[in-house]
This record gives sequence, structure tokens and C-alpha cells, in this order.
Amino acid sequence: MPEISRFLGIIIAMYFKEHGGPHFHARYGDYRAVFSIDDLQVLEGGLPRRVTALVLEWAFGHRKELLENWRRAAALRPLRPVPPLE
Repeated sequence: MPEISRFLGIIIAMYFKEHGGPHFHARYGDYRAVFSIDDLQVLEGGLPRRVTALVLEWAFGHRKELLENWRRAAALRPLRPVPPLE
């Protein structure tokens, strides 16, 4: 799974061969969740409450880059790194 960002122990990634609407994956230890990019909702899985808040804060500030990476993934092009949460 191509990693696009990492911060505070959270790993954000996108798969190249995924179906469905624009989304990204977040991992934190043994926790996993999938978030939609359009409305920043959890589609599956779950993270601790504080970690979810951090992921949403990060994603809200980087929605443009996430959508661009989704387009790149759909075109089977390499993904670009997204800055971590500051």
C-alpha cells in the first residue's frame, strides 16, 4: 500500500487498484480505517477517537492533494507525498 503521509504514529496510504469513490486508508498500531475524501466520513474500520480527530484535521487541510493522488492512483501513476499534520 503506497504510503502518502506519516505523522504521530499514523500512516496514511492509498491503493493503486481500488474501486469505489475517492478514499484513503489510515493505520495506527493495530487499528485500521478507511475515510472518504469527499465528505471525510469513516467508511469502514475504526481508530481511537483522538486519532480519528487527528486524521480528520489532517485530511481537511489536504483534501486537494488527496483528490489529486486519487486521480493519479486511478491512472496508475505514482502517488505524491502529502505533508504531515503540523
